[in-house]
Amino acid sequence: MSVVYFLVLLASIGCMVLLDRRFSLFFWRDARRAAIVLAVGVVFFVLWDLLGIGLGIFYRGETAFMTGIVVAPELPLEELFFLAFLCYLTMVLLTGADALFRARAVRR
Repeated sequence: MSVVYFLVLLASIGCMVLLDRRFSLFFWRDARRAAIVLAVGVVFFVLWDLLGIGLGIFYRGETAFMTGIVVAPELPLEELFFLAFLCYLTMVLLTGADALFRARAVRR
């Protein structure tokens, strides 16, 4: 049992937190709304995954880099953290792009 992938996901989430904090993009702008948006996104994609698993479209790939812990049939623990990272990254990118466009408009 290896935890390499899980640790990489945690490190990536940590980097997103640092970027978010440095530029006050998502959680540091409005933590309550950010938590709601992140939770809704993760729940949506978990339901999407469960539907895909139920239909036989998605399955858990076996690799030595994963923990081997599953939270549901064919749903590894790492998937939950990946979905959280994906949603967090998207919101940081969107709020970051918005901040860049606003700063650019102000300079003009």
